[in-house]
Amino acid sequence: MTYSDALWGLPDPDTHQDFYADIPLKRFGAWVIDLLVIFAICVLILPFTAFIGLFFFWALWLGVGLIYRIWCMSARSATLGMRLMSIEFRNARGERFDSGTACLHTLLYTLMMSTLILQAISVIAILVTSRRQGLHDLLLGTAAVNRSALLR
Repeated sequence: MTYSDALWGLPDPDTHQDFYADIPLKRFGAWVIDLLVIFAICVLILPFTAFIGLFFFWALWLGVGLIYRIWCMSARSATLGMRLMSIEFRNARGERFDSGTACLHTLLYTLMMSTLILQAISVIAILVTSRRQGLHDLLLGTAAVNRSALLR
């Protein structure tokens, strides 16, 4: 499957397994990297709040996380962690995210992460669905794919 074929929709997981190979592990690795990046940004911001940010660190974390994810997903359809793990997201048409899709995807992801039961369902969905989609991906019709498979 060439990149131009992928523009007509998400690759079929039965005929193009290379697009979804190791996605759960790569998504987890990207998630850990992104947590570290968000934490580092929050720590860098703290002195500019005269360390008052320590009292509302959860809000600082949430705000930085939202801005970081929306900005990265709008620009490259992947966060820094995802780029390091060689994955990126595609919409139902097989295209990179636009700003609206990146914003909606990030908001749904944040909602899933804020509720333990939704988070558990999302992780299970990533492990069992053929395209390795989380609950928020299923709702939007998006999927994470291996970037290297797109280049073939």
